[in-house]
Amino acid sequence: MQWDEFLKQEAATHELSPEQTAAFLARLQAENSGKSEAKLASEINIGAAAFKKRMTEVYDKFAQSCAELASSKRGKLETLKAYLTAKYNGNDIPRAQTTKEIHHNIPLSGVTKFVGRETELQNLHRLLQENQQVAIAAIAGMGGVGKTELALQYANLHRVTYQGGICWLSALQDVGVQLVQFARNQLQLNPPDDLDLVGRVQHCLEKWHQGEVLLVIDNVTNYRDEVRCYLESVPSRFKQLITTREKLQPPIVRLDLDVLTPLAAMQLLKSIVGRERLRREALVARKLCKWLGYLPLGLELVGRYLLGDEELTLAEMLQDLEKERLKHEALEEVPQEMVVKLGVAAAFELSWRRLRENAQHLGCLLSLFALAPIPWELVESVTINNAAQDWKKARRDLLQLHLLQHKGEGIYQLHPLLREFFQDKLTGLEQAEEFKQSFCWVMVAVAKDIPDTPTLQQIKDVAPAIPHLVEVADNLIQYVSDDDLIWVFVGNARFYNGQGLYDQAAPWFEQCLESTKKRLGAEHPDVATSLNNLALLYASQGQYSQAEALNIQALELMRRLLGEEHPDVATSLNNLASLYDSQGKYSQAEALNIQALELRRRLLGEEHPDVAQSLNTLGGLYSSQGKYSEAERLFIQALELVRRLLGEEHPNVAITLNNLAGLYRFQRKYSQAEALCIQALELKRRLLGEEHPNVATSLNNLAGLYRFQRKYSQAEALCIQALELKRRLLGEEHPNVATSLNNLAGLYRFQRKYSQAEALCIQALELKRRLLGEEHPNVATSLNNLALLYNSQRKYSQAEALNIQALELRRRLLGEEHPDVAQSLNNQALLYASQENYSQAEPLFIQALDICEQRLGVNHPNTVTVRKNLAYLRDSLKSQQ
Repeated sequence: MQWDEFLKQEAATHELSPEQTAAFLARLQAENSGKSEAKLASEINIGAAAFKKRMTEVYDKFAQSCAELASSKRGKLETLKAYLTAKYNGNDIPRAQTTKEIHHNIPLSGVTKFVGRETELQNLHRLLQENQQVAIAAIAGMGGVGKTELALQYANLHRVTYQGGICWLSALQDVGVQLVQFARNQLQLNPPDDLDLVGRVQHCLEKWHQGEVLLVIDNVTNYRDEVRCYLESVPSRFKQLITTREKLQPPIVRLDLDVLTPLAAMQLLKSIVGRERLRREALVARKLCKWLGYLPLGLELVGRYLLGDEELTLAEMLQDLEKERLKHEALEEVPQEMVVKLGVAAAFELSWRRLRENAQHLGCLLSLFALAPIPWELVESVTINNAAQDWKKARRDLLQLHLLQHKGEGIYQLHPLLREFFQDKLTGLEQAEEFKQSFCWVMVAVAKDIPDTPTLQQIKDVAPAIPHLVEVADNLIQYVSDDDLIWVFVGNARFYNGQGLYDQAAPWFEQCLESTKKRLGAEHPDVATSLNNLALLYASQGQYSQAEALNIQALELMRRLLGEEHPDVATSLNNLASLYDSQGKYSQAEALNIQALELRRRLLGEEHPDVAQSLNTLGGLYSSQGKYSEAERLFIQALELVRRLLGEEHPNVAITLNNLAGLYRFQRKYSQAEALCIQALELKRRLLGEEHPNVATSLNNLAGLYRFQRKYSQAEALCIQALELKRRLLGEEHPNVATSLNNLAGLYRFQRKYSQAEALCIQALELKRRLLGEEHPNVATSLNNLALLYNSQRKYSQAEALNIQALELRRRLLGEEHPDVAQSLNNQALLYASQENYSQAEPLFIQALDICEQRLGVNHPNTVTVRKNLAYLRDSLKSQQ
């Protein structure tokens, strides 16, 4: 039984009057799914108010057999559709509350009329109810048969069926990322940060709202890599609807979508050009449909072409088509799918010929963008011969012929086949090279505008442009000038680095270095900049030896190419100084810091953000050395300068506030430190969003402050929050996660929660060994922390073994005169003293004190602590004599 016959039967079963039946049939027939009530009312010659009244009467009569209609205050049409569809397919009638919000992200359909696919819609629903995975596939991989549109119509028609929501995913972008974004935005789910992307997807699927769910995965070209890696094993309530050209194998059930039937093709053409125009040339219309191979895309384009020119007859249209294909005399002898494909090309070609030159140019220009939504502001920025173009008028031409899709406010997109067609036209265009160069210039300008530390809003604003920047890097890099080459990669890297997605940023920094060397040669300033960028990334991951080698290489290269008096040389000096500070090489760091600061002041003047950066870096070094008055002066100076130059709402302000807060904490000025910590945390949250590694760092800083004040409950809550955030953003396998584990363990040790502390210490140590290797300073830190814990528990033999291991590692990696070596010596001495082995403890205290006085100064807290320990030991020795 056909759908229309079923509706007539239902109308009789529910005793609808002739007037009610007319309204019911007009509203529920599949071909009318996209029409408004006003349009339907006019087709049955009644007013809109009368149509609405009759449909209300229909709902009341069907409510006797569909209880949801009686209780529903909204969505009655969707409820009735779901009821009838289920009954037609022989399924149980849905009993879910129709007033429940159905979460979905179904895209807008660009098709005005959708006809000729009623049977496919019904078969698709039946297949999805019987199977978990259904693929809409074109026969022989042929494009243009309407796979995506069928999926769109089905999703819209069956919203009520899928009470768990409908999630639309495009395989042109990462399916896993999109699914997690849908779960976060639509369902308010928050997968743990410590999971990788596959783990986050699985978490979302496990926590998904109740009810059947429809996952539509559109434009799949490689099922294994794009879909199966995320959705290989999911609960049966998740129905997967895939559109693809692949011939997927069982257990995936295929719905092979062929061209339209001749009758359906005529209906589609009639719905576009109108009944009367078709009636006047009925025989020619049938020939036209046949010539187009009954392909929906070809019929839609040609129909709209006819609609745009009322004077053009169907006979003239067919004659033009036949002339275009005179070179292909054997057209009817090839397989049908090949005929259809050529029909689409012919339709595109005809539309192309009707376009004015500027519209043709726009089509070619749009084909340079990635297969992703295109922000119109990027298109408008493209100039030809350094002159702005009337792209809006050209856009109107493309839209009128349906050669361009409007996807939302200021967003447009080309169909993949049209993009291919326009790219082919571009190859024969005289201005092709200029188009590519101008497009690349626009994307480079976007990259240059991405700051080194972008805010949440800046990330959001630039995100639509990123796929097109990637397109330039991957396929058009030869059209980027030598001067701009570096920016294509730096822009992509900053986009990901700014979100804390370091693993995604790293390949761009690495590719930047490789590409600049290849094109510009090893002796080029941009190569030095690339070395610096990569060194900063390695330093943030604790890979100090690799970072140092790159920093030194970059500095030497810049000095050789640019001379000593250049801002980029100052940047390299500053970066190398920060690295040495991290390694405790304070004398080397100080010399470089002062040199960088003086150079920047001389070249850039006092009022420059880079000068503020140098002030911050030098202040941090002095703080590490216990030179608090010098550090405070520099931090305050940097803060005032950053506020004046960049404004209050800038990430650099938060960084400086954190630095100053850390200084006050060392000085035990807790109230001042707390106010600055809170201010920095709030600013980072506001600028970067809650989900950012820098926010986790601020949470850790505030937790450390509370620990010093013995506000353990507040500190614990913040430590746990920071750890969860790092896990969620960086994954379990990241050095920063190990640092947070250590911080929380230290807090538990202070509270004498030894079993909890031990578990975290061991976990942190194992993680650092796995990620950083045995020969790393951070491994020594973890060994030291675990030793302190065992010492607190009087497990002296275990503590001693770890202390010795940490001391040997630090001496080997950092040298004999490093403050961390002094710390290990002091800890070992304390261990001996607690066992009353004073003779062994005293020389270690003396050795530690000498290092601290030499490297940190006599007034540094660490120096003072060791001095007190030594004095207490000597007092104990005297009391024994």
